[in-house]
Amino acid sequence: MPDLTLASDGTLWRGDSLFDAWERRWVAGRAPGDAAPASLIEAATAVMHGPRVRRIPVGVIGPREPEGRQAEVAQALGRALGELGVQMACGGRGGVMEAACRGNLEAGGLPIGLLPDEEWESANPYVAIPLATGIGTARNAVLARACTALVAVGGGYGTLSEIAYGLHWDRLVLAMEGAPEVKGAIRCASLPEVLERLARHVLALPQAS
Repeated sequence: MPDLTLASDGTLWRGDSLFDAWERRWVAGRAPGDAAPASLIEAATAVMHGPRVRRIPVGVIGPREPEGRQAEVAQALGRALGELGVQMACGGRGGVMEAACRGNLEAGGLPIGLLPDEEWESANPYVAIPLATGIGTARNAVLARACTALVAVGGGYGTLSEIAYGLHWDRLVLAMEGAPEVKGAIRCASLPEVLERLARHVLALPQAS
């Protein structure tokens, strides 16, 4: 667990290194005397709700016809991302995408829907920022390129293509709930594990082995 501290002015420190939330990197500095220990999730939440942070989205990907617990898990994931303050993006349609958007919107997030269609009206009812691309399934590549990380909740061929694009472009790719198994994607057994890995990622900290 990284040795993280939060100061009263909202800055995040790791020893004498300050986290620059705009550039998303650690820079040398001198930690103030009032900096108090913070957990990984507390630190990420404070940073992502701060006044100056670059909101590169995290993508939630998965099938339009979810199975088993996939919709339930996707909604919980979307809600957790909203609470964490991480910008969420997805394909903007139904199934896992709709469930994630619903959870995210209910938590105060503004979920982005990167739509394959030519008009925004095809978005599910919980997309706050619909982006109509008009490029069909090629939007899978755009989503993977635009996001800093991808979380797959189940999925078939479409999700598989997004995972492959993400890995090709060195994105962090997390997989759960029956998502396609691809070398390089990190399988996660639980939502807390997903959130911890995402927190490490947005804070430019190494992933746990």
